[in-house]
Amino acid sequence: MSAANTPRSGGRILVDELVRHGVDTAYCVPGESYLAVLDALHDATVRVITARQEGGAAFMAEAHGKMTGRPGICFVTRGPGATNASIGVHTAFQDSTPMILFVGQVARDQMEREAFQEIDYRRMYGEMTKWVAQIDDARRIPEFVSRAFHTATAGRPGPVVLALPEDMLRDVVEAPEVAPFRTPVQPHISSADLMDLRDELSHAKRPFMILGGGGWTPKAVKDIQQFAERQNLPVGCSFRTQHLFDNDHPLYAGDVGIGINPALAERIKASDLLIVVGARLGEMTTGGYEMLKPPKLPQHLVHVHPGAEELGRVFQPDLAINCGMESFAHAASSVKPVNYAAREDWAKAARADYEAWNDPAPVTTPGAVQMGTIMAWLRGHLPKDAVMCNGAGNYSVWVHRFHRYRGFRTQAAPTNGTMGYGVPAAVAVKAANPERTVVAFAGDGCFQMNGQELGTAVQFGLPFITIVVNNGMYGTIRMHQERAYPGRISATDLVNPDFVMLAKAYGCHAELVEKTEDFAPAFERAEASGKPALIEVRIDPEAITPRETLSGIREKASAKA
Repeated sequence: MSAANTPRSGGRILVDELVRHGVDTAYCVPGESYLAVLDALHDATVRVITARQEGGAAFMAEAHGKMTGRPGICFVTRGPGATNASIGVHTAFQDSTPMILFVGQVARDQMEREAFQEIDYRRMYGEMTKWVAQIDDARRIPEFVSRAFHTATAGRPGPVVLALPEDMLRDVVEAPEVAPFRTPVQPHISSADLMDLRDELSHAKRPFMILGGGGWTPKAVKDIQQFAERQNLPVGCSFRTQHLFDNDHPLYAGDVGIGINPALAERIKASDLLIVVGARLGEMTTGGYEMLKPPKLPQHLVHVHPGAEELGRVFQPDLAINCGMESFAHAASSVKPVNYAAREDWAKAARADYEAWNDPAPVTTPGAVQMGTIMAWLRGHLPKDAVMCNGAGNYSVWVHRFHRYRGFRTQAAPTNGTMGYGVPAAVAVKAANPERTVVAFAGDGCFQMNGQELGTAVQFGLPFITIVVNNGMYGTIRMHQERAYPGRISATDLVNPDFVMLAKAYGCHAELVEKTEDFAPAFERAEASGKPALIEVRIDPEAITPRETLSGIREKASAKA
């Protein structure tokens, strides 16, 4: 008798469907609203990683989706669990990451009474998902799960939320089988679009390509590099997607995001053709819509995006191509080269600007710790496939500016700028790639939002290294505070725990670094420990960015007042 003809609980049907669709890992915080699912997972082949807080679990699922291209799976309970998890859903939406969040729900006969922890998830998640639904009939679980996988990966990838009434999960029914999910549905480029693309290239003397967004594959990354090489195109990557193009490649020109190289910003403005592939051209990529001002750019714009709704939404392209990343990159890689030699100086100058910006040697900041030197050491020490994870804060400027991402999926960072992402992301990245070196960066404020997930790393034997850059404050907000209200400090100071003792309490290896020269041996000891590890790096609060000090920012702002 097939599973379809065997009466099973809704919880069992759901888990069976996840297995059929290729799920090998799920992240969760357990809750009584989906006990039937937890019971079914007991006997399943799915590895269940239990987080300490639902926000951490959702970040793990989002990072899993980033690193695999398949939907990350997360289970949380109703009400408080669902609201905690919303931060990961928002991240998946803005980062175009495939993810499916399953939320336990009150029993069907209790709905619309504001029962214990009841929320209408369609209304709650509607603005930050591709689809939200509730499964009221256990016989339809295969249908809903199949649709969730297809929706999360089709076009512009993103999150899906399915609510699971607890009594529905206990229903014992027969449910039909559906074909397992295999390949995301993506639009393809037309021959006319390809001809128009070549025509745009033939007229351009100073073209520039910006990569970003979701839906990329190893093949797409390889093909887009070939396209850049055949056309001699300098390439930048949008905010926190630097891994889409080998940073060692002579055509790589830098990241187009917060703290952009001023020379790169000027080069983009001076270009006569922008080819934007996958990126939405949002606030971070456009410098707050000032470096590139909507709706019509002075240069020609070719905008390639898998979501038709994004094309023409903010910027008016001269050529809009609704296409998936793999299809576009493959087709573009075969376009006959045009104006190759004429762009030689343009491309070489872009690379020279990047290398000067990427060199930490001229950068000296206050204090005994030079983060630029530390980043240069890591760049030379880490293997090329090492994965760097980080959340948000001024500490991340050092990572983005001075590290080089040399391969696809070597960066896991949130483009929605959420704090607390690095540690839970590292849990998921290490779980999916146990053979790779994984490093999580966090500021002292960022770390304390999800630092408890070190306990998850210890429990599941996931030895990554967390670097906590401690300056005793919410540094980014302090920086903006000094610019807007110089000398009027409010709510940005932090009194921190002893991070080394805290990490040891979780069972981690831990080190304290207060001088630059102490970092390398501390990192090597952390690697040799074979355990999850934490290195606290105490930096001078004045060293707020590679270019500015807090007092300098304050003085400039005061002079203008």
